[in-house]
Amino acid sequence: MNVIKLGGSLLDDKARRAIALRAIAGEQDVVLVHGGGKHVDARLAQLGIAKRTHAGLRITDDATLDVVIAVLAGAVNKMLVAELAAMGVRAAGISGVDASTIVAEQHPPIDGIAFGHVGRVTGSDPTLVRAMLASGILPVVSSVAQGPSGTLLNVNADSAACALAVALGASSLRFLTDVDGLLDANGALVPTLTARDVNALINSGVVSGGMRPKIESAVAAIESGVKKVVIGGTELLRSEARRAQANAAA
Repeated sequence: MNVIKLGGSLLDDKARRAIALRAIAGEQDVVLVHGGGKHVDARLAQLGIAKRTHAGLRITDDATLDVVIAVLAGAVNKMLVAELAAMGVRAAGISGVDASTIVAEQHPPIDGIAFGHVGRVTGSDPTLVRAMLASGILPVVSSVAQGPSGTLLNVNADSAACALAVALGASSLRFLTDVDGLLDANGALVPTLTARDVNALINSGVVSGGMRPKIESAVAAIESGVKKVVIGGTELLRSEARRAQANAAA
């Protein structure tokens, strides 16, 4: 069982997304989790709704939540399902709120700033995902979570993927993104990490921005029993491109 989180330009760029999805289509027992922040940004701009963030989190008022749900659980989710179907994959899209697949609590304020409908992932019920897998269906899960009393919460897709991987007892969690992986202070690729290494890199400021939630989710997954976590995607793009060229030449 493998859980893959798709993000970065691999989600936003059609050509690169196709390469990533072809690789995913070739795997067995895989669950795909996705976000779609840039797609949300674009829709907010079209509607004239200002994007507001603090401490790396999107402040999600009522209007922004409507857009998040429509884009993540709707447009992006169904786009991925349709593109997988075109590759011959039986896939179905759900949101994290379906059957409590992703559960979250209200995110507390930071620096006195409240985030509105933003959640902090607390767990996952994998019942629906397991049923889909048992029926030969590839689950495609968007990062909208079930909050207290049936509320809907916007959550980090890395955290959602981690919670689902732990709940499923996945053998691996892969953050498929548009970078080689984690780079150290000298810009060199870090091939392997321990939890102690991660804490040192975070404290030194080397791990920041969008890489930080991936690294923190990776540590949480390993500590909860997931055997292997991989961050990166550029090597996958190169290998899939070579395979496609070889097939075209054959």
